[in-house]
Amino acid sequence: MRKEIETETAGSPVTPGELWTNRSCRDLSKIIEELGFVVSPNTIDRLLREELGLGRRQALKDVAIGSAPDRDAQFQRIAELRRHYHMRDWPIISIDTKKKEMLGNFHRQGVCRTSGRVHTFDHDFPSAGEGKVIPYGVYDVRTNAALMTLARGSDTGELVGDSIRMWWNRMGRYRYDGAKQMLILADSGGSNGCRVRLFHEQLWKISEHLGITLRVAHLPSYCSKYNPIDHRLFCHVTRSLKGVVFHSIGAIRNAASRTATSTGLQVKVAILKRIYRRGVQATERFLNGDYIRHDAELPKYNYTTTG
Repeated sequence: MRKEIETETAGSPVTPGELWTNRSCRDLSKIIEELGFVVSPNTIDRLLREELGLGRRQALKDVAIGSAPDRDAQFQRIAELRRHYHMRDWPIISIDTKKKEMLGNFHRQGVCRTSGRVHTFDHDFPSAGEGKVIPYGVYDVRTNAALMTLARGSDTGELVGDSIRMWWNRMGRYRYDGAKQMLILADSGGSNGCRVRLFHEQLWKISEHLGITLRVAHLPSYCSKYNPIDHRLFCHVTRSLKGVVFHSIGAIRNAASRTATSTGLQVKVAILKRIYRRGVQATERFLNGDYIRHDAELPKYNYTTTG
């Protein structure tokens, strides 16, 4: 049995010396039968588990494509900032874009209770749908509450700015009225990337409108999964959306708004009416001004803006 598995591995074993196969028990039963033995698939399944220690496992997505040289230093800096803002009762928000969703009668993973059958298209051709929806999240780290906006068009810095403004108007200002600063945790790429000037301009406008200082701390490159919003909001929203066919943007709103956890997560969902266009650039006034102040230490990831 061991010999057959070693010659039928599903590609290269993850670790030298480990057994790994994608062959079914029925296939292995036929191979052994050709060698002159009769062993049922059920027996092979038991032997694989009990004798060879082979369990059924999926591959884990936990190998980083790369590593930032200042990774540890930036995580230490983020931890310091979070302690500082927490002690002063100032807001700490984590922001990011969730996976885009196609609108239409498309199949989605998950099950639901129904007295009949749910029928969807047999192919996921974008042309058969009504476009895509961009879910953008603003997660309040301190209160375990979030606002998710649903937008059409492109994922841009303007969408980020509108989402943060809406979170403040609907949730933030009631909890943090009188706060002098706000800490924003974001990935290093995407519409809220550390090099996106349109995102920087939106932050400056928000700071000017609210009259508070915004401090931004970006997670190091290749570390987006450590952003609090990913493992404290998006994973739970994904569970709420399983099995739901997105015939309309309202269906996404209704399903996502039901997201809750035993630890008290609260999620509000809003639909943005604006269509966000690709290619919008920061204004000349902002580009020629001095509105973003980068820190002396790790300036790529850390900066502030004051209106």
